[in-house]
Amino acid sequence: MTIRPILTVPNPILKQVSKPVEKVTDETRKLMDDMLETMYAAPGIGLAAIQIGVPLNVIVMDLARDGEQPQVKYFVNPEILEDVEELNPYEEGCLSVPDVFDTVERPERVKLTYLDYNGERVTEWCEGLYATCIQHEMDHLKGIVFIDYLSRLKRDRAVKKVVKAGKLKAAG
Repeated sequence: MTIRPILTVPNPILKQVSKPVEKVTDETRKLMDDMLETMYAAPGIGLAAIQIGVPLNVIVMDLARDGEQPQVKYFVNPEILEDVEELNPYEEGCLSVPDVFDTVERPERVKLTYLDYNGERVTEWCEGLYATCIQHEMDHLKGIVFIDYLSRLKRDRAVKKVVKAGKLKAAG
């Protein structure tokens, strides 16, 4: 497994719309393994392939808390079939927008279908943090970053903060 660099805003690749995966292959599984290793190293709880510069509809996630057994999930071509009207506000962060957090409201429950690590079709209802996280990651597949839901002022400040931090890191 390989840890890959995570793209950060304002990288234009993050605005690309990802493409469907035709079939889950060994190459797809290698990508998911690399993504999981990259996500853990960051550390984060979810990662979309576009965040490492690969414009494919692939997401990895692990919502286990410290001390819990891993709860790894792989999503290929995820699609929301249904959601509920009730919204859940949640303070989100993103590996592509490091050290920036803000509240985003998303549907509390969603019915999701996707292909798993082995290419098997899964359809299930997700709720709570699982629902929030999968919607956040699926936004990446459409070229949307969570700060796109914020006011223009907050979004501009977030991008400036990330750019400044990157310059400091490069200079340091």
